[in-house]
Amino acid sequence: MNQKGIRHHQIGDTFDDFMLIKSATKGVASNGKPFLTLILRDQTGEIEAKLWEATKEDEQTFVAEELARIFGEVNQFRGKPQLKIQSIRPAQTTDGVKPSDFVEKAPVSEEDLMERITEAIFEMKNPNLQRITRQFVKVYQEALLTYPAAVKNHHEYVSGLAHHIVSMLNLAKQFKALYPELDQDLLYAGIILHDLGKLKELSGVTAPSYTLEGKLIGHIPMMVEEIGTVAKELGIEGEEVTMLQHMVLSHHGKAEWGSPKPPLLREAEMLHLIDLIDAKMNMLNRALDKVQPGEFTERMFAMDNRSFYKPLFTDHYTD
Repeated sequence: MNQKGIRHHQIGDTFDDFMLIKSATKGVASNGKPFLTLILRDQTGEIEAKLWEATKEDEQTFVAEELARIFGEVNQFRGKPQLKIQSIRPAQTTDGVKPSDFVEKAPVSEEDLMERITEAIFEMKNPNLQRITRQFVKVYQEALLTYPAAVKNHHEYVSGLAHHIVSMLNLAKQFKALYPELDQDLLYAGIILHDLGKLKELSGVTAPSYTLEGKLIGHIPMMVEEIGTVAKELGIEGEEVTMLQHMVLSHHGKAEWGSPKPPLLREAEMLHLIDLIDAKMNMLNRALDKVQPGEFTERMFAMDNRSFYKPLFTDHYTD
């Protein structure tokens, strides 16, 4: 695999390497001939590609989660890079490549992520919130440490969900120091559980899409119901269960953003804000990392279709 990765190819560059097919969509050109729109990815990023005059065999061969060797040229279409495929073939066993080689991963190890989540649970003093949270982490630990946080926009990489949770826990710790009135146990529990419904909403790790449950119900209602079920199994009743369900129910903030209820608890409002901060900063950091100082990012739909500028002077400073 090309160590540079697709992210580092410029407009006009020739591309000749393996990539993972994230999705494949059929289309018909103005001349009546079929084509495929492929979203291709490797560890550094993804790119849209067009396979013109696609055959029936192409449609059956080049599908999501398959690897392919691609030769083509990086062009630009509507301000975004696009790969014009000149030749393509499916990967073979003898090529020595596997899907996990082409999937972006969190910049933090699974072990470190689990250590921080476990630490947060041990810090809880409320036994009911602690027991419910620990039970969920115990049951879903493997998926929690590997699943992305979303199909697109933010933390859409292996271990992205755990990375998102840990980043939010770290933010919460700072906000608790600034606003000591916050109930840390409720905030921590809400952070750890708020997106666990995505383990059922999303199909998997390599090339995630939405499951039938995800499309028809969604991760928020699924998780609210499961909190009630787990609490009942543990013999836990009372206000903590309702408060925790509200944390999950309201974490998107508004009905038009997917929350059946707006935040009506101080900790629920903080959960929503922390979630928003971490998601937006993850999107911004990754988009700005793709451009040089003095350039703008591509337009970001999830950021109100804005392009962000990377100042020249930032290049003079290092961490």
